[in-house]
Amino acid sequence: MKKVITYGTYDFLHHGHINLLKNAKALGDYLIVGITSDEYDRSRGKIDVRQTLPERMAAVEATGLADEIIVEEYEGQKIADIQKYGVDIFTVGSDWVGQFDYLNEFCEVVYLPRTQGVSSTQIRKESNRLVRVGVLGSRNPSLRFLRECQQVNGAEAVGLYSDNAGEAAEVAEKAGVTCFASREALYEEVDAVYIIDRLDRHAALIQEALEKGKHVICEGPLFLHLDEAKSCYEYAKEHGLILLDAVKTRYFPGYRHLLLLLKSGKIGKIKDIEVSFSQKLAYVDYKNLNKYEGSLYDLGGYIFLPIIQLLGRDYEQIHIFTSRENGFDVFTKGILKYKDAVASFKAGLGVKTEGQLIITGEQGYVYVPAPWWKTDYFEIRYEDLRDTKKYFWQYEGEGFRYEIMEFLRRINNRDLSDEIFHIKDSLAITKLLEDYDNGNYSLF
Repeated sequence: MKKVITYGTYDFLHHGHINLLKNAKALGDYLIVGITSDEYDRSRGKIDVRQTLPERMAAVEATGLADEIIVEEYEGQKIADIQKYGVDIFTVGSDWVGQFDYLNEFCEVVYLPRTQGVSSTQIRKESNRLVRVGVLGSRNPSLRFLRECQQVNGAEAVGLYSDNAGEAAEVAEKAGVTCFASREALYEEVDAVYIIDRLDRHAALIQEALEKGKHVICEGPLFLHLDEAKSCYEYAKEHGLILLDAVKTRYFPGYRHLLLLLKSGKIGKIKDIEVSFSQKLAYVDYKNLNKYEGSLYDLGGYIFLPIIQLLGRDYEQIHIFTSRENGFDVFTKGILKYKDAVASFKAGLGVKTEGQLIITGEQGYVYVPAPWWKTDYFEIRYEDLRDTKKYFWQYEGEGFRYEIMEFLRRINNRDLSDEIFHIKDSLAITKLLEDYDNGNYSLF
């Protein structure tokens, strides 16, 4: 087997990066990609990197070109890696010609031609274009989203519109933005919208915003019906628009790093996932709550996310049990059976349970304490507890800025390789919710 290794920062992964990885892959049988750590970049004066290490690793992994991804953490590591992995060829872009000739002592060095007219530096410059964002809806967490939007470079929180005029005016005043009298008035002033509304209203609002030529980020889950989901995604693709879910956990650095560790085999093959999300509402008048504000309808985007991402979309059986008050889903528990794994989930808006995530593997397990959906700490535990590894990740503010940054990144750089996976995950979650809405559950 001929092993090839290449290195890079891979900030704002673009088609130039992908072309380089394809050419590197063609040089041998096994491609190792080294990605610089955040600390290493800062130590060598590269302070304009916008994406975190987990984000950059996830983007490279999603290309499917790397057989193995490693982290470059210090000067001189290349020689150590070449010897450690038994590398035959070191390759890098032609703008580095001559600078790595010293590695010829350890392996063959190949300088590959770079794609002209594209670079991460240029993309970063272009990404500074201001994107004006408006909010459709005044429900929680519209105020927090507006405030977080004001903290993200390249985004301007313009204002909001809601059918609940009084609530909208209050949110707008607190956020210091405009309260628009109609959706049409808002559309005229913005480039993109954030939608926060009931699940059964999402599809119509998303379609309307897309037809107005606006990029859309919508609180997840996005859709209740598969045909609506496919139609909106297809429309967005055809018209060069971004349609993104606002399940903020998906974009947290800690959560993304957790996924990378699990996919690298840290606990072996995953056999079981247990995930819970509940909120004991201070006051609940079930008679005045809409069915589509219920537990699974409201929290399904979070509950199903780690299950679908880690175990896949091809489950064999599903069993759901629901407790309702006046038609409102107070608490739902379910089991998804896969060919060689199982997952259980709990969602509640009228109960309180431990909001943890536990992932069981053949060699160990992962424990993410409550609230797991704000992943800033997790442990990988083994039979010998002395081998336990603890991971800490700090996230800024309320966490919304990470989804906003991802939204802007997609708006300014359409050539992102993970979009297909994102859409497939969204469609899988939509199917689960559609089946549930069609009565695939038992009452208790």
